[in-house]
Amino acid sequence: MKLGVIVAALVGLGVAAYLVFYVGIGAVLAAATHVGWGGFGILCLLGLLLFVILGPAWFVLVPARYAPRMATFIWGRGVRDSASEVLPFSHVGGIVIGARAVALNGVSAPLATASAIVDVTTEMAAQLAYVLVGIAILVMRVPKSPSSDWLANVAIVTTLIGSLGTIGFLAVQKRGFAYAEKIAARLVPKAAAQAGALQAAMESIHASPLRVFLSVMIHLFAWFAGAAATFVAVRLMGVHVAFASIVSIEALLCAARSAAIFIPNALGIQEAAYAMLMPLFGLTASVGLALSLLKRARDIAIGVPILLVWQAAEGGRAFHNTPAPEPHIEDHSPP
Repeated sequence: MKLGVIVAALVGLGVAAYLVFYVGIGAVLAAATHVGWGGFGILCLLGLLLFVILGPAWFVLVPARYAPRMATFIWGRGVRDSASEVLPFSHVGGIVIGARAVALNGVSAPLATASAIVDVTTEMAAQLAYVLVGIAILVMRVPKSPSSDWLANVAIVTTLIGSLGTIGFLAVQKRGFAYAEKIAARLVPKAAAQAGALQAAMESIHASPLRVFLSVMIHLFAWFAGAAATFVAVRLMGVHVAFASIVSIEALLCAARSAAIFIPNALGIQEAAYAMLMPLFGLTASVGLALSLLKRARDIAIGVPILLVWQAAEGGRAFHNTPAPEPHIEDHSPP
């Protein structure tokens, strides 16, 4: 594991611990335990249902001629999110593992990689729309103050930067791989074949703008479904809040997590964001920190079994000496 990732994780963990003790560990634990085991089971079930929504957003990108199975992509999304939220990897590392999980289930490595890249792009596009909704709710529902104005301005700037990044990412997908193939053909002929297969898979996906648009719409629905799951969690804590407020909180949290993409599990970022956002909507910071703890506990409860099954599949392949197809996404986490 890279030193920078370890340091970022430790700093984030320290920030999260500091916030819990600063706000009051008793109040945080009281809010979290109010949910009970039955309520926690409901939250886990809702978390699994999110994979059933997110998987099809990835599945619809793959042309029908490849005869894809939706279950493969639901599973791949479960592995991807579990790796991102449970293992000490950056979000990019989770994408790599998710693409590999799909490739292990009969999808060619170039197609698994290309579809994973485009799926990330459509999710980014949907998130931008979701964050804009969150900003609009913030402006309309939260009384004007220096902190709310600053938060809205930062969110708007972040959204603009994200929009430019998404457009650039799309441009690279349509043109960048073609240029990379030409360079590879001259310098490393063997690599050119892999680059060519990846480019061909990418072109087959982008050949249908309708599939890409449908993926964006499914992802947008998934963002609001995630907010609904958070709304249920808050209500299970015995706290009454408007659904629109939860949408705004979750949308702004998404923006904060995206800005910290290379921090494993967004440790510290998620806790700080909840502690800052909750009071703006009339809730206490302790509720936000309790919610963060519940989410992390849910991710572990769901993610660990998924990763164990995935690792067993990897081990079975290694036992039979069958080389696994490697996704071509690289993790560019800072050293």
